[in-house]
Amino acid sequence: MGFASVYDARPWLEHYPAEVPASLSYPEINLAQWLEETAARYPDRAATIYFGARLSYQQLRQHVRAFAGALASLGVGPGDRVAIILPNVPQAVIAYYAVLWLGGVVVMTNPLYTPRELLHQLRDADLRVVVALDLILPRLAQVVSDAGIRHVIVTSVADFLPGPLRLLYPVRQAVQARREQRRRGGTHPAPVVRLPEGVTRHDFRSLLRHPPADGPARVRAREDVALLQYTGGTTGTSKGVMLTHFNLAANCTQIEAWLYKIKGQPATVLAALPFFHVYGLTTVLNFAVMSGATMILMPRFEAREAVKLLQRHRPQLFPGVPTMYVAINALPDVERFRLDSLEACISGAAPLPVAVQETFERLTGGRLIEGYGLTEASPVTHSNPIWGRRKAGSIGLPWPDTEARVVDPASGEPVPPGEIGELAVRGPQVMKGYWRRPEETAAVLKDGWLLTGDLARMDEDGYFYIVDRKKDLIIAGGFNIYPREVEDVLYEHPAVKEAAVVGVEDPYRGETVRAYVVLKEGQTATPDQLEAFCRERLASYKVPRQFVFLDELPKTLVGKVLRRALRESAASEAQAPDATRSPAAGRPA
Repeated sequence: MGFASVYDARPWLEHYPAEVPASLSYPEINLAQWLEETAARYPDRAATIYFGARLSYQQLRQHVRAFAGALASLGVGPGDRVAIILPNVPQAVIAYYAVLWLGGVVVMTNPLYTPRELLHQLRDADLRVVVALDLILPRLAQVVSDAGIRHVIVTSVADFLPGPLRLLYPVRQAVQARREQRRRGGTHPAPVVRLPEGVTRHDFRSLLRHPPADGPARVRAREDVALLQYTGGTTGTSKGVMLTHFNLAANCTQIEAWLYKIKGQPATVLAALPFFHVYGLTTVLNFAVMSGATMILMPRFEAREAVKLLQRHRPQLFPGVPTMYVAINALPDVERFRLDSLEACISGAAPLPVAVQETFERLTGGRLIEGYGLTEASPVTHSNPIWGRRKAGSIGLPWPDTEARVVDPASGEPVPPGEIGELAVRGPQVMKGYWRRPEETAAVLKDGWLLTGDLARMDEDGYFYIVDRKKDLIIAGGFNIYPREVEDVLYEHPAVKEAAVVGVEDPYRGETVRAYVVLKEGQTATPDQLEAFCRERLASYKVPRQFVFLDELPKTLVGKVLRRALRESAASEAQAPDATRSPAAGRPA
């Protein structure tokens, strides 16, 4: 197979830290078994800290068993899907492990979804029970009948708040409701949300008084699906990724091996990544319960609140996305916070600019390294060594038992090191397939190899570099332009806080490069200044011809830039392209 032997030799293993083995042993268990074992080992240790309220592992186990018993009384059993539509609150942890406890399948769903998005996922997953936040009931009520839902378990962000905050929460909500009514010009109170006939509403806290379930249920870890995780749908209709108990357990075991040097195990981790995204679910929730770590829950990431929590609770771990680290770096008074407890931060979901990495490490003294993954791989497949050799701009090395190669997108044959092709990966964390989509599964899974859709290259040491998504590649005048390369240059400009680059239609070049830029507070830059900066650092054909200044980039809740939204915006402005170079665009953000 040509260059297959180069990858089969796994050159990356030579650069593993001595403490990380090339191969690991993976448990074949129900993931809920980890909760059972951790609660026995660390019964009094805090599993979660939520606005100061602590829930111990023993208390968590008790709640999970009771909630599992309640779900069983509603007809949930092995293989049944249950949707959880919650932010990072203790109820999300309880509901997640209760479903697994019964051998059921969790469907984690974004609470910000529109009714149309909710209907697609709930109907596609073919489920009858939903656990949801009260705030989304107006949207959920529009679709539950069409989705075939029979039971909606409702909870509030206040349910697990400490006493004083729980008492104040209704007052705060009433004030916000009045403000919203005034904003919309209304004077009448919002109507009470009623679910359609045939759909039963249940109170979450009441169900915690149910007799506990036995268990955890026995599962076939390599075959039984634990999580039906829908892809973001940013490129079309979202698909359900089937991740087994074994897939998720394997990825957590790999994380533990990569974090070999963390002091004072069990650790404390800042849970800023949403659990309804597989990145947060694996690197925070599953990993924490496996290892007995304490999760500092953030229902919504906000940079100032994050640094306060880092200073107050002194976590060692903070998995995140680049936009989180960018926001913390940009706080004008960040230097006054004590952030030196952090030891390891893995950044994923989007490229990590070197300038962002260096600034964050200077502020905290910890290690911030770039990794790589995708929903179909549970999600992590690569990262730089935390305490070993790392390479700027690289996603690092394949993790233990993970094979990787770069292949020609047309032929599927491996390409030589240094050449660009599509990244393919194989390992114990790779999905079982797409839910009820055999043809789409066959298109991306070939002999166990997962075709990622990302353009990459491998250097002679076995370090991999993501060049860009196949769909994000810009072809201008016959030249291939990779947005990430241009974005990395823009991040070096002292006035630039964030940048995203897309290709827009051009009658002469086919496509041309447009840069969307968010400036740092109090900073200014004009399109001409940014273009001159880029010309000093990029070949002329890569330099953006258009610049658009925004207050913020459109992102998913996990922090990934929505390039499709930017491309659509560019298409809608095609009739007035000169507006993008207006001198007024250089005013402070």
